[in-house]
Amino acid sequence: MAHFEIEIKSLIGTEEQANAFRNKLALLSPAPILKGKHSQLNHYFTGGNMQDLFQHVSPFFSSDIQGSLQKILEEGRQHSVRTREADGRVLLVVKASIDDTSSSNGIARMEFEEVPEGLSLDALDALLLASGFSYQAKWSRNREEYQMDDVVVCLDRNAGYGYLAEFEKVVESADEADTAKAMLTELMQRVGAIELPQDRLERMFAFYNEHWPEYYGTDKVFTIE
Repeated sequence: MAHFEIEIKSLIGTEEQANAFRNKLALLSPAPILKGKHSQLNHYFTGGNMQDLFQHVSPFFSSDIQGSLQKILEEGRQHSVRTREADGRVLLVVKASIDDTSSSNGIARMEFEEVPEGLSLDALDALLLASGFSYQAKWSRNREEYQMDDVVVCLDRNAGYGYLAEFEKVVESADEADTAKAMLTELMQRVGAIELPQDRLERMFAFYNEHWPEYYGTDKVFTIE
């Protein structure tokens, strides 16, 4: 069953600012639990044919997972398709908007995130390329993931962006999106995190997509207002 991801981003900035953010998290009651740290490679794609995508990748998933993928491909809009490798674990990620923000960076989205059986990152990428997709950009990041009841807070060190925090809650119905967003906003206020405006985030995303070979796999950071 496809679920709905409600996520708000906040640009943190430098290592010093990231340490201050960690300290504020630690002061919450109950304190968030650090679930783990890992590195990620994320490959974003553009173009492509969704039906071809389903035909190429569905043999690598169970029938239940195939149904979830088909649902998001048929019911979602403005699809964002990417592949991910997190500490050796490969995933196909498909997101689709359910509000007026983008599927790449938006606040309320349908989400499919599953492991295809027996595929490397390169092999999964090849299936997307065979479905008419092309690379939009390749991203690298280091992630710290904290759990607070049913809310996940991620602190990422992203190539190009520097430190970025993501506040995320997953719900079963689009009708729960507004309530979930209000909960996340209240939590952000408690730790002094400011929502990154969608228009600035889209400018940052566009700049990175144009210049990604300069940043992928590095610690280089740019500033886009």
